[in-house]
Amino acid sequence: MTQDEETAEKLPPPGFVMATRKSPYTTLIGPFYEIPDDADGRRGFWVSGVHINNAGIIHGGMVMSFTDNLLARAVSNSGAGPAVTLHMTTDFVGPAHLGDWVEGKAKIIRRTRTLVFVEGEVFTRKRLMMTAKGVFRRLGRSHENSHENSHEGRG
Repeated sequence: MTQDEETAEKLPPPGFVMATRKSPYTTLIGPFYEIPDDADGRRGFWVSGVHINNAGIIHGGMVMSFTDNLLARAVSNSGAGPAVTLHMTTDFVGPAHLGDWVEGKAKIIRRTRTLVFVEGEVFTRKRLMMTAKGVFRRLGRSHENSHENSHEGRG
């Protein structure tokens, strides 16, 4: 059995279930797991071989993709409706390795009529990996079911 197959067979920590809303992109880089109705919007995934860079640690782009999804999910879960990322700032603090469980949490900082400001943190082995701040633009109700135009469909 390959390391990717072993990682795919691992169960998430207690309370986490497979994310129900997915996009083609998050299906490609996942699977992601979430705690339903969690106040911190916690999500996570197992680092597999496809997430590793040439240095043998998780690729920064993967962590950023996961973090964008984490922040977007917090926006969606806040009742803001569908939204798109306008701006995201990230700070890399530490790495993750093959087989690690990576987990993030996010919270809404401020919400206006059209914008939502959110912050998040990503951890592995209880060590901080990344911090992030994002600004999301709320879309009109006509975008409610459009996976292509919003984070609403992200998994």
